[in-house]
Amino acid sequence: MSVEDVFSLRQGRVVMLAGRIERGRVRCGDEVEIVGLGGGATAHVAGIEEGRAPVDEAIAGMNVGVLLRDIAADAVARGQVLAAPGSIAAHTAFTADLTLWSEEQGGADVVSGDRLRFHTRAAAVWGIVVLPHGIEVVRPLHGGEVTVTLEEPVALEHGRQFAFRHHSRAAGSGTVTRLPR
Repeated sequence: MSVEDVFSLRQGRVVMLAGRIERGRVRCGDEVEIVGLGGGATAHVAGIEEGRAPVDEAIAGMNVGVLLRDIAADAVARGQVLAAPGSIAAHTAFTADLTLWSEEQGGADVVSGDRLRFHTRAAAVWGIVVLPHGIEVVRPLHGGEVTVTLEEPVALEHGRQFAFRHHSRAAGSGTVTRLPR
């Protein structure tokens, strides 16, 4: 589940993480891990709410609030991922196929060393793009394989799609093709 919002409840004793379940299921009592953006803590699910009504389990496609005990509200942030322990890892580098939009849509030339804002799930992180040897620039309406180094670790998987901004404008999209081992 991608964490889209964080709420502190019951005088800070319980934290509710709101978001959409991407795959699998979660039940009350399950152990979960908070991944990405400085996460790494684990907790047990104290409750699940869908539309303010308590439910025993949530499955893929449901928008829910997951209640966690013994986690500080400032230890969880929008953009992190709530997952089964060990099922997904956070990365700061990856290789991707990048596609730039037209100039009218916001696309602009991208060169090695450009600092772009990458958006995946609810996370938005700055990253540096490096083009392959021999390629000097990627122009609007073109694409290519690039290596990205992010400033913060984000939960990523092979095939994960993302969008990016360049010069404060939506500029293109891409797909993660390789992750470091």
